[in-house]
Amino acid sequence: MKKIILLALITLAVANGYSQKKGGFRVGLDFGYVPTGGGGGGMFSIESKYNINENMNVGLRFGGAGIVRDLEGQNGGTTTAKIAASSSFVGTYDYYFHKSGSSFAPYVGAGVGYYSLANVEIDDTTTELPDSYEPAVSGEMGGLIRAGFEWGKFRMGVEYNLVPDSDIENLSGDKIGTAKNAYVGIHLGFFIGGGKWGK
Repeated sequence: MKKIILLALITLAVANGYSQKKGGFRVGLDFGYVPTGGGGGGMFSIESKYNINENMNVGLRFGGAGIVRDLEGQNGGTTTAKIAASSSFVGTYDYYFHKSGSSFAPYVGAGVGYYSLANVEIDDTTTELPDSYEPAVSGEMGGLIRAGFEWGKFRMGVEYNLVPDSDIENLSGDKIGTAKNAYVGIHLGFFIGGGKWGK
């Protein structure tokens, strides 16, 4: 699905041309939904960016996500669990496919950075497991790939956050399960500064 969305956006963006202001600084704010097995969740991010050229920029994104998902136990079973809000600091790069004179600008991007791993609360009242667990590590290096479009100052996109799985341990330090930390996010937002598409 992610590959199909990415391919469709690139196909739509065959035309060249660009008009964002080189050297411009911009700040974006996004809110989104995280679909997962066992539930779902929400996400937000704030990202400051610098236009290194009219059709590309680099940035620093601070993000957070709170997710309900299935926790995989040692015996292969699953339990519904709530992952408390985790945060990330990611350096990003975006490339825009923009037709001169248009306010519509598809983009693709990627990033790498640090993802904190939050504690896990068990939602399933039928389990005999304790109510909460801590991940074996507090954070991991990870990355993201994303694609979407900007229309004027409005922004919409899909991103895949690649974060390694983590072991879940009880208070004695014994591994009792695995938390899958990677997630897809669908987000809407806007940005200020940086020039306008369509000049």
